[in-house]
Amino acid sequence: MLFNMYLLILCLSNKIVFFMRLVSLFFARFFARFFDRSFNFFNHLKNKREVVAWSFFDFANQPFTTIIITFLYAPYFADVICSSENINGIGLWSLGISITAIFVSFLSPIIGAISDTGGFRKFFFVLSTWVCIIATGCLFFFKEGDVYSALVYVIIANIGFELGSVICNSYLPEIADKKNIGKISGFAWGLGFLGGLISLVILFSLMILLPMIFINVIDLELKIVRFSTIIVAVWFAVFSVPAFFLVREKKSEKITKKHINQSFASIINTFHDIRKYKKIVRFLVARLFYNDALITIFALGGAYAIETLGFSLTETLVLGIVLNVFACFGSFFFGKLEDSRGAKWCIEISIITLFFAVSLAFIAPYFTNILIGKAIFWLAGILIGIMTGPSQSCSRSLMARLTPETKTNEFFGFYAFTGKATSFLGPFLFALLSIYSPQMGLLVVVLFFLIGYFIFKPLKINRHE
Repeated sequence: MLFNMYLLILCLSNKIVFFMRLVSLFFARFFARFFDRSFNFFNHLKNKREVVAWSFFDFANQPFTTIIITFLYAPYFADVICSSENINGIGLWSLGISITAIFVSFLSPIIGAISDTGGFRKFFFVLSTWVCIIATGCLFFFKEGDVYSALVYVIIANIGFELGSVICNSYLPEIADKKNIGKISGFAWGLGFLGGLISLVILFSLMILLPMIFINVIDLELKIVRFSTIIVAVWFAVFSVPAFFLVREKKSEKITKKHINQSFASIINTFHDIRKYKKIVRFLVARLFYNDALITIFALGGAYAIETLGFSLTETLVLGIVLNVFACFGSFFFGKLEDSRGAKWCIEISIITLFFAVSLAFIAPYFTNILIGKAIFWLAGILIGIMTGPSQSCSRSLMARLTPETKTNEFFGFYAFTGKATSFLGPFLFALLSIYSPQMGLLVVVLFFLIGYFIFKPLKINRHE
């Protein structure tokens, strides 16, 4: 009886896998043809389906960052889940983000090296994604007072998300070449913003329409926020499938102690090699600061708006939609501008603007007229939205320009590692200072942008370097 049941399950699983592969192929073929007409560079790609499948992973995972980490679940955690206890919700959330960063900075180089040498990248890719999906779905069950349980699942989900993103990025040098790596990367980035925008619009529509239908339902807004975790989990599960089936992977080996030892040796060797390139070292040190500042904004922006300016959950949702629209615009505009003015100029402008925007967000709560305070914060949010894409995409392209062709993979691996290694620092210091007030915590972000700018400014880089 058990044997027959096992055969039945095996047969069904094989049919499901076959069906998912078939759907993935149809999905990739359809969008490849669509992008042929919309993006000229697609016409010259020989691996269109693989590029589409890889790019749609950004489309799949962006709603997690947008809805869970920044605009909906973070303020829900700080304002609702933590409301019944004498606890600093925004400080605790930022501490959770710091814990995530510590785990990811430790695990990502090990998993990366094991993946590269042992061919287990696809296994870790799928595993980390589904850890995020399942943990995100579980967030639906937490209500007021479930502080530490909710925080643990947020940390687990965020670790899965971050590791999956790191592994996904590692496929880029294999599916692209030096001539089109920037275009493919930017294309995927744009799809990510689109995914975040669509998911926010769906939730905003629910918040507007459902109260008209279910008039007598108590706390409908909070129920929609909880239900958003299910939407994000399902969205991620569905749109990540093509990447699992169509992005190619080398044959795996048996994991041994050698793979783990090689992971640490790889980091040490790359560290010794990269020290010879002073421009890259200075750039990476500057990026540590301004990237940490951005991570802190993403993690705490929505919660800060609710705690200091009394934003409702619906208002933070609208803020998220507006920011994503302006982020799309900023990425497109500065992507074109980068070709004529250079990546360094674009990064400098983005850091200065972000510094100014965060300073506006800092002073906004001091205005006694709440409408003026909110208007200033909205201006700050729009400026942050415009400069988010350029800050990150231009940094990635500048790294590509500065890196010697023979060392692209190892230097980009170190680029990813340094981006995670200290990313706990901003949220941790924010949590520490927010004991006094969330505004004090925001001073950390202002300071990090300032330090990053003064380290980055003296770099001598040609316009097209």
